[in-house]
Amino acid sequence: MGRVTSAHTEEMEPLLDRLGRPLETLRISITDRCNFRCVYCMPKEVFGRDYAFLERRELLTLEELARVAEIFTGLGVKTVRITGGEPLVRRNVEHLVELLAAIERPDGGRLELALTTNGSALAQKAEALAAAGLSRVTVSLDSLDDGAFRAMNDVDFPVQRVLDGIDAAAAAGLPVKVNAVVKRGANDGDILALAEHFRGSGHVLRFIEYMDVGSTNGWRLEDVVSAEEIVRRISERWPLEPAATERPDATARRWRYVDGAGEIGVVASVTQPFCGGCSRARLSAEGRLYTCLFAQRGHDLRAPLRLGASDEELVEQLRGIWTRRTDRYSELRTAETASLPKVEMSYIGG
Repeated sequence: MGRVTSAHTEEMEPLLDRLGRPLETLRISITDRCNFRCVYCMPKEVFGRDYAFLERRELLTLEELARVAEIFTGLGVKTVRITGGEPLVRRNVEHLVELLAAIERPDGGRLELALTTNGSALAQKAEALAAAGLSRVTVSLDSLDDGAFRAMNDVDFPVQRVLDGIDAAAAAGLPVKVNAVVKRGANDGDILALAEHFRGSGHVLRFIEYMDVGSTNGWRLEDVVSAEEIVRRISERWPLEPAATERPDATARRWRYVDGAGEIGVVASVTQPFCGGCSRARLSAEGRLYTCLFAQRGHDLRAPLRLGASDEELVEQLRGIWTRRTDRYSELRTAETASLPKVEMSYIGG
């Protein structure tokens, strides 16, 4: 794998887009496939048995993914998040973690390596992922009620197996965050049960407003339960107080329990957009680079990778893409823009 040397990257100015936002996080989708058919992400009526997923030859290899990540690291990326689809359905994902863990940042530090999963295979994979160098894991869990959870994943998968995965990750020494997408009329009645379950557990529970990602989830504004409402509901039962944000580009606003039982986060990309601090680039499984979760098109990196482009040539391509970036979809969202075709969340990894 080619290496962008520290000497080369130290000569570069900080990479900023047109709104002055740095490039600090790379989200890598390693597959467009998933074993769930969640109603807000991969509804069965669209992603049915006849749906044409990417063929294996179309996917970037693990080595190609690691090469791209190393080049991004030379441009300032500090965190790489592995996503999907469901990343744990990709064969040898542990080897990719090993390759990424070997990458050094120009300042001599190590990449922070995160992974987002539906938790279905986490009990089997957690120990190997931790041993390979994963820093932390985020588990998507929208309800603790087994019937509601089976209905939302739409493949009759039991909630207990996801909870077992969370326990296995914690036992392997991986810090765990739990993400719950809240949709009115579907699981907004589960907010307090989720809060109660994870209070005092050491795991951070984050509630995410239902977003208009892609064009297949039938998003409507009236289905959104606002972060403000979520915090109010929980605080009426267990008082909350604001906590400082972890970093300028954090997506979640933090709240801690007054009684010391931990904290929650709320991701309010619909009602309280945070585009101004967005430092994230997204790479799809077949090597298209997206500069916004709500983008309509991406930039092809697979072709230059496979046609023999040098690291320096790829650096210049990436610099050109990022320095032209002006995306701030959530701040500009209207009824009209919400209905425009956008890349699917299952393809770009959220």
